[in-house]
Amino acid sequence: MGVLLKILLAIDNSKFSEAARQALIAQVRPDQTEVRVLHVIEIYPLYSSSQRLGPDLAVASEEHRHHAEALVARAARILRDAGFQATTAVEQGDPKTVVIDTAEEWNADLIMLGSHGEKDWTRFLIGSVSEAVVRHAPCSVEIVRISKT
Repeated sequence: MGVLLKILLAIDNSKFSEAARQALIAQVRPDQTEVRVLHVIEIYPLYSSSQRLGPDLAVASEEHRHHAEALVARAARILRDAGFQATTAVEQGDPKTVVIDTAEEWNADLIMLGSHGEKDWTRFLIGSVSEAVVRHAPCSVEIVRISKT
């Protein structure tokens, strides 16, 4: 029988993403479930006083990509060990947009991600990826929070 449920697990290198992965394993039956583990490398435009910092940005991006690929590979391995079909993806861009676009292109049934729980000015200044995904996702979304007890 084919895959019945497609889950996009969007992760970064945080305890919040770890909690989302653990919640997925605890809540979802692995048979007939495919998980795509996605990490988005956020690209910041870097400028010096006179010009764009090209070579330094390229080196940093290559190093970040290496770490990102290791991060998604580790998460996929843990999911496979729990019985899930798992693939990985590392993309560059605005995390909010990339998560939403990937879910739409892949026809995900569910997006899971951890919430950093930022409040007030922090969320206003940096924006909330989870909030944007909830508002604009083409499918259901589960935001996993870590209890503060």
